Amino acid sequence: MSPRLLSLTIALLMFPQLAQTLYSPALADLAQRFTLPASAASQAMSLYLLGFALGVLLWGRLADRVGRRPALLRGLCVFVLAALGGLAAGTFGQVLAAQMLAALGAAAASVVTQTVLRDHLEGPALAQAFSWIGMALALSPAIGLALGSLLVAADGYAGVQAGLLLIAALLMLGCTTGLRESQPAQITPVPLRPLLRQLLGDRWIWSHALLVMAFNVAMYSWYALGPFVFARLHWPASWFGASGAVLALGSALGAWANGRLLRAGVPALTRIRIAASLVLAGGVLAALLRGQPVMVVAMLPVVAGFGLAIPNVLGQALRGYAHCLGSAGALFGLLYYLLIGAAMAVVGALQMLAPSIIACALLALWLLRPRSALA
Repeated sequence: MSPRLLSLTIALLMFPQLAQTLYSPALADLAQRFTLPASAASQAMSLYLLGFALGVLLWGRLADRVGRRPALLRGLCVFVLAALGGLAAGTFGQVLAAQMLAALGAAAASVVTQTVLRDHLEGPALAQAFSWIGMALALSPAIGLALGSLLVAADGYAGVQAGLLLIAALLMLGCTTGLRESQPAQITPVPLRPLLRQLLGDRWIWSHALLVMAFNVAMYSWYALGPFVFARLHWPASWFGASGAVLALGSALGAWANGRLLRAGVPALTRIRIAASLVLAGGVLAALLRGQPVMVVAMLPVVAGFGLAIPNVLGQALRGYAHCLGSAGALFGLLYYLLIGAAMAVVGALQMLAPSIIACALLALWLLRPRSALA
């Protein structure tokens, strides 16, 4: 894989996370603008994730039918249209509709780009690539929260939408000029229904989908609840934006540790167990530091665990499905994003940060127990 293509794939994979973190500082502004309780505004993120799940299915399937490049460009086009709709939204319902449509489009940058990586790489090389990408992704929380805070300060929710519109347009330009079709010529789209039955009956797939959910919800809980924690304690909104630096450091440490452990020959299952233990430690620390300005430090091991675990979980999840990577990746992504969306709806309703993180860590450790589907 050329350095130029790797840079483009990194930018595309950063985009969905950047969109979520950039949107997070606008939640409090939305709640104030439409006179909403914190729990209602937090649901915007869970609906975003549900829309993302549907997009993963749509674009992953199209990646096998029409090719990787056309599917990706169509997804980014949908995001641009959704961002324009968000700018024109006059009610909270219209905002939610625009967010779900934006999530539908942004999903292409995730599932199709992962498929492109799997077209070019496999085995240890794929795991190593995910590790490098994880180190680059460490920057996205800092960029997203800091830039989102600046845009909210400048023009509230509308400023965030305008920023996302510009980023999506630049990615479309990059894909148009720098992305070649990578779909193997011998790949034939498989019937979706039998493949779905196969995946739903595969304990390996279910275990990995639940692991992806657990690590993502542990991290997303901060994005969904953090702004309201700061607001309740009357801390400056800029402090929440600055928390992105802590999250970026945690992601970088997790990705760095994954690379070191990979080169040392530590098995993937052991690396994921270490990650789950880090998330549990962060949840306990969040409970101990509740109500103190330094509570953001508790997210350091949580995000480090995420950065350590996700490359290993995603890198090995679709073993045995090389003949239908686009469709299998779409269904796998649909499964775990539906799980993430449902879990985030519960997190948003409960408004409990530390218990949510601890529950995610305990679920991951249970899935990784001896004699489990992963052992």
